[in-house]
Amino acid sequence: MIYKEGEIPLDINARRSAPISTNIQFFTQDTGSAKLSFSFTKDGAPLPLSAVDAKIVLLYADDSFYKRSLTPTDRVNGKAEYVLSDEELKHHGQVRAEVKLYYTNGQALATVFFTFSIAKTLEDQNIVPVAEYYIDDVESFRDQISQTLEEIKARFDEFENIETKAGAQEKADAAEANAKAYTDQHAAKTDNPHKVTKSQVGLANVDNVKQAAKTAFDTHVADNVRHITADERTKWNAAQLTKITADDAGVSLTIGDGDDFYDKVTKNGKRFGTFYSTGKAQNIPTTLSARGLFHMTSTINGVGSYGYVIAVDWKNNVFSNYVDGTLGWQGWRRFLTDADISPTWNSVNLINGAKQDSLYPLKFSVSNNVLWLRGSFGTLPAIGTSVAKFTNKPTQTVDFVVPTIGSYGTARFSLTTDGDLRYDGMLANDETKVTRVSFNESIPLW
Repeated sequence: MIYKEGEIPLDINARRSAPISTNIQFFTQDTGSAKLSFSFTKDGAPLPLSAVDAKIVLLYADDSFYKRSLTPTDRVNGKAEYVLSDEELKHHGQVRAEVKLYYTNGQALATVFFTFSIAKTLEDQNIVPVAEYYIDDVESFRDQISQTLEEIKARFDEFENIETKAGAQEKADAAEANAKAYTDQHAAKTDNPHKVTKSQVGLANVDNVKQAAKTAFDTHVADNVRHITADERTKWNAAQLTKITADDAGVSLTIGDGDDFYDKVTKNGKRFGTFYSTGKAQNIPTTLSARGLFHMTSTINGVGSYGYVIAVDWKNNVFSNYVDGTLGWQGWRRFLTDADISPTWNSVNLINGAKQDSLYPLKFSVSNNVLWLRGSFGTLPAIGTSVAKFTNKPTQTVDFVVPTIGSYGTARFSLTTDGDLRYDGMLANDETKVTRVSFNESIPLW
């Protein structure tokens, strides 16, 4: 059999994982050939699939829903596959999917969800699929039907309480007639306390205790403490409706020791705000304390799903990060300064007997996370001896060779993860005539 096969590795763990956005694409005419192959691992080893029923859940762009069983191909090494049916291939667009493992002892495991796509072929351009729902788990299907019946019953209960238009009008007419009869009866009483004559109404019967002077009115009108101008009212109405700082001008969000920076920023209920983070929080941009601002441009169920963060630590290093609702947080990036891009050259302090050359002394510079070495020195120490110590350290030992001066050859050096520039030996035509070694090297520090 020939298949279009998309391989998806799934690791079972409790770590936060971003959804897997694959590049897998099938077509609506891939009849019987669209296959998804899965490999399950846990703690770095294959996860056996014995005593387990593996299910795949597929949610299509048109809201079609399928839940079917995978076919194990190697239960010992945790491998399984699923071939999409002809009906499933009709539902073109992006497909969201996840795999669930149901064990016979009642346990269940869910994997991170992943996506793939189905594209329409030319001959299928006019096909409009109808939403379908398929669940091969009888118990789940029975629960779904029971829930639907309960919803229908609740709707019929609502219908019984709905008042018809004719019934509502009949009740309104009866209420109006009763109210009119009561008021007519009340007005006909001779001792009605509410009945007055025309002579009893008018300003002649109002006591004018005191009339305010015009100067008092003018003073009141000109009182700018009690009144605001039209310009001030416009300014207030256009003011910020959501505070981004505390009342004392401090930050609106504090991220303390042990707090998760990402959770604090996305789940605090604010779409825009300022923050302060200690150097001991999780997922922070720097181990130094930092301040900055965040802006969540979109939220889902009250949680920020898209947005960005700008942070500045107390040494004025600037970092940025952004969150994508599908891919998660994208990692901190530090802005480079003029000093990072155009650094200066500094003299290297030689140790263990190595001596600087008077004309071309050994110097170093760090630019864009790269250590540069240029110059030379003589009087090499014993093999395996450190000739200099740097505070800038690579993430792994870097070996390199430089030319010898005085006799043609090379000398081998290495920069270790402790920052030691170590001499590792020489190969020259006549080692006794070597006067110095010459450097012109760039060493990555990441």
